[in-house]
Amino acid sequence: MTSVRIAAGLGFYGDHWEPVAAGIERGDVQFVASDHLAELTLAILQKDRQRDPALGYARDVVPLLLRLWPLMQARGVRFVCNAGGLNPLGAGQAVQAALQAKGMKARIAVVAGDDVLPRLLDPHQGFPHLFHGGDMASVRERLVFANAYLGAAPIVQALQGGADIVITGRVADAALFLGPLVHALGWKLADASTPADWDRLAQGLTVGHLLECSGQGSGGNFGSQGWWQRIPDLARIGYPIAHVWEDGSALITKAPDTGGLVNFDTVRQQLLYEVHDPHAYHSPDVVLDMGGIELRDEGHHRVHLSGARGLPPSDRLKVVAGYRDGYKAEVSWGFSWPDAWDKAQAAQAMIRAELARRRVPHDELFVEHPGLNAAHGPLAPLPDAQALNDMNEIWTRFVLRTPDRNAAEGFGRLFPWLALSGPAYTSGFSGLHGASELLGIWPTLVDRASVEAGVTIEWLEAGA
Repeated sequence: MTSVRIAAGLGFYGDHWEPVAAGIERGDVQFVASDHLAELTLAILQKDRQRDPALGYARDVVPLLLRLWPLMQARGVRFVCNAGGLNPLGAGQAVQAALQAKGMKARIAVVAGDDVLPRLLDPHQGFPHLFHGGDMASVRERLVFANAYLGAAPIVQALQGGADIVITGRVADAALFLGPLVHALGWKLADASTPADWDRLAQGLTVGHLLECSGQGSGGNFGSQGWWQRIPDLARIGYPIAHVWEDGSALITKAPDTGGLVNFDTVRQQLLYEVHDPHAYHSPDVVLDMGGIELRDEGHHRVHLSGARGLPPSDRLKVVAGYRDGYKAEVSWGFSWPDAWDKAQAAQAMIRAELARRRVPHDELFVEHPGLNAAHGPLAPLPDAQALNDMNEIWTRFVLRTPDRNAAEGFGRLFPWLALSGPAYTSGFSGLHGASELLGIWPTLVDRASVEAGVTIEWLEAGA
């Protein structure tokens, strides 16, 4: 039976790529799929693009491919990623230029067409908020980007056209993996019609979901109390690899001589990651029902996957849109024993009084104490007041959210005078000049046919 092996690349912008190199060198893979776009990454890329219109893509793709392409080229491995972000053509051109400067060449395909901002700016269309149903009119004039989650079809087309490297903008994370599987295994996608077709696609989607978060699928970020300490050699973790057969069955594993752990528990934790309804996990290509999935631990970092069931996808695509949402500024301040807690509370009261006295416009002053309640917020039980005052130190983090840039930039100036006139402190202040623009996220849905009609593939030839 025909089969293919595909390796996990990055799980987010800034992830570590040496485990990807290990997968290429020792994993006997034919494809690498790399996910650079966490849900909020487009907001980061928008700030880059505001500073320089030539940016807007995940810039780690350039050093990543300078490191990996020689390894892939020697083994015939092909690479798919969504590092194009808000500027896929810019990303492709940057990669092409970097490779050529080193005397290397690759055929690069750039997938575009996910940008739907002009459509969302049309005041005659609704686009309500996906979760609370709010009217987009409240943010429309502040929109700065809007991108639909594309599916696997343009990736398949690019691979069929001979692309060595495929760079996309916003696509569904698991579609990065499903595309190579459809291409290599000859599955039906646009022409899928039978239960067997949909089930194969559902298996492929599950594979992509298990691999899209890099090391999280092989023991990284494993949260089981008392068990995370048993994950071996995380410093040399191997990202997961899937061996997938023509019928959709798959084996989840990792490269030999790498750290981490692939077993029933680590795989099932990733399976349920970011899943709202396991019986209806929506993607642009197929709706996955996880209810019949069987994970069979075969030992030696091998977990067999089967039983996924699929249904046809919706006629709409998810969109993530970003809008200007004011500014923030933050300051951290440390207080030492004795009476550290009481000092921190007194300082907080003084800052709130200053905000009121100066009539500083703000929506919120968020306060937390790193080491006490920053991880779990109000769910974290605090020691009693005496125990808090007996602690060696208490740190306080203040975050001001405001619609006024001047208010954000001036927030830090409320603090320095307290150095000599406030409660006794230690370790000083940090962040006195840290103000930044906030971008809000507006998820919605858009008609898929109108989006897919505008999807294009641009070829950047390998060169001489």
